[in-house]
Order: sequence, then structure tokens, then C-alpha cells
Amino acid sequence: MVAPPRLDRVAVATAVDRYLATVRVESVRGVLSPATARSYDRDVREFARLVGADRVLDDVTGEDVDDALVRYQASPDLRYTDPARKGAPGRSVATVNRFRQSVSRFFAHAARQCWVQADPMQWAAPPARSRDRLRVERTALSASAAGALLQATAADGARQGPVGSGSRAARKDQALAQRDRLVIALLLVLGPRVSELARADVADFTREPQETRWRIVGKGGTTRTVALSPPLASALEDYLRDLRPRLAARRPDDPDAQRALLLTWRGRRVDTQAVRALLGRAVERMPAPYRRPATPHALRHTTATLLVAEGWDVKVVAELLGHRSIATTGVYLDRIEGELAAAIRSHPLSAGLAVASSGGADGG
Repeated sequence: MVAPPRLDRVAVATAVDRYLATVRVESVRGVLSPATARSYDRDVREFARLVGADRVLDDVTGEDVDDALVRYQASPDLRYTDPARKGAPGRSVATVNRFRQSVSRFFAHAARQCWVQADPMQWAAPPARSRDRLRVERTALSASAAGALLQATAADGARQGPVGSGSRAARKDQALAQRDRLVIALLLVLGPRVSELARADVADFTREPQETRWRIVGKGGTTRTVALSPPLASALEDYLRDLRPRLAARRPDDPDAQRALLLTWRGRRVDTQAVRALLGRAVERMPAPYRRPATPHALRHTTATLLVAEGWDVKVVAELLGHRSIATTGVYLDRIEGELAAAIRSHPLSAGLAVASSGGADGG
């Protein structure tokens, strides 16, 4: 008989360091996206702090996990510096459940490595369920608001500063309206994740006379290819022909800058924060009736909601967004005003009911 593996009584901090080393390897291999790897790193290190980094990992119980989850949920979400962006103190159910998934993955690895005799997650309380499945506040922009946002990015490069901010007109070498318009258009029309857009390279686009296609590298190294509409392809060509060469020339010895699709005015690759910032500037230039806070993820919701409203199959929308399940896509769909009434009016049996009613009246 083969002897059972011996338990390795490692400290929580040691187990976390070993586990995160494997996470980094999976990120390099493309099994995990960089954003997911950063999320695991942040969550598991926070869990170690909550349960005690010097404790033996095998001594952590299901009750300890529950206590850590409660304290995590009660702590402030440091991503939000503006209290107006959150409706209540602490962290949302979705954020806590994401944290719980990170911890669960950590303990599954620990069990395989014999750092624990049994996974304590099986004795922890089940994940909380969100009670707000039907959102009251709309995340997606309406079609008219999305159009207004696109128009706002068509502003002259001299208006790159926020309207009403009192700032001076931007220098000509910082005029990035052509790039910003392309970014907003890609987010609204194709709905990529902001990380997918930031890491896009020029080589990811196949530009042919009749069609331009974008090979998007998504979560976990998965890829999908989407075709650009003619106006979107034209905006891409304009940017690649006019603005990008001038930006790339500012860092000729930076290999990453030479590959990157989107560049800052200093010639570096645009990061996700820069995309959020340019979107914020564009929102401030929108007409007041349409203006409201928007994030790149809200534009992803907009893509899904508007396509479904136009009659596109949810499966097609899921493929466009890079979702493995249409259930995930369903979470992205905001309620469209009047859609229930329109669905009832277009019900296939409505016409038959009208004919039956008419016939009954004549027969009376």
C-alpha cells in the first residue's frame, strides 16, 4: 500500500506566498488573466490578514472563514473614494462573494498540497444571495444617450479639458480627440472589457479592403474575433494613419509602445485608468439632459442591452462579449422602458385573439 501523504503544517502567510506563486505562473501561461491574478492576490492576502498570518493554516475552521467574511463585508470598499457611488457602507454582496470564491480556490489548492486535512470551506456558511436582481438604477445608457456620448468625443482636440473646468485649452500635441472617439466607439459598439481594450495591439487587427476584424484576447487567454462595422473601421484607419504614428514616435525605443494600439500623448500604452479618465471627460462634454456617470463596464452593459432591444439573439450577444454562458449575459441586460408592453403587443397569439373577438361580435 502507498502511505497517505503527510500533512504539512505551514503558516497561513507561507501557504499564501506559495499559492500566489502558482497564480503568477498560471497568469504567465495565459490560464488566468492578469486582472484575475491581481484579484486573487489582493483577496488572499486580505484573508491572511483577517485570520492571522502566523496561524497554522490547518487550524483555520469554517467559523474562522465566516468571521473573516463578515469582517471583510463590514470594512469600507477602498475602490470608492466618493461616497455617492455606493448606496451603503461596507462592501456589496457581489464583492463579498468574489472574495469568497478567491478564498475557496486558495483552500482547494491547499487541500491538494496537503496543507490542510480538510477544506474548511465545506463548513462555512453558503454564499449570500443578492436581493437586487432587478436593478432599479439603470446601468446601460439609452440609445439617445449613447449617441450623445459619441458626439461628445467628436469635439475639437482643443477642447480636451472638461467643459466648465476653467482649464486652459490643451496643447496641440495633446489633442487626442481622434483616439478618444475610437475608444468610446469600440466600447459602445463591440462591448470589450476595458482590460481587453487596453492590452490590444495593432497586430490584433486584420485590416482588409472589405472587412476589418479584431482578435480580442479575453479572460484566461481565450480569444474571440469580431468584425468592425464600416464606420468603426474607418475611425480605426483614421487614428492609425494620422494620430498614432505621431504618438508612437515619442517612444521609438519602447517595444510595448510600438505594439500597442492605444497610446497616451507621451507615447506610452494606455492603461485602464486612462480609459476611465477619457470616458469621464467625454461624459462631462455631453448635453446636460443625457449626462450621468458612466464607466467602461456601463458601456459594456449598453452594448448588450441595445443589441437585445434591436432583436439580436442573446447567444450572439454572449459571443460578442466573450461570455461562456448566456446566463452571464442576462445579468448585463438592463430593463428597457416599454419592452414588456411591446412584447405583449407583438405576441404571436394577439392577432388571433383579435380575430376571435371580432367573429364573436358578428355572431351575436
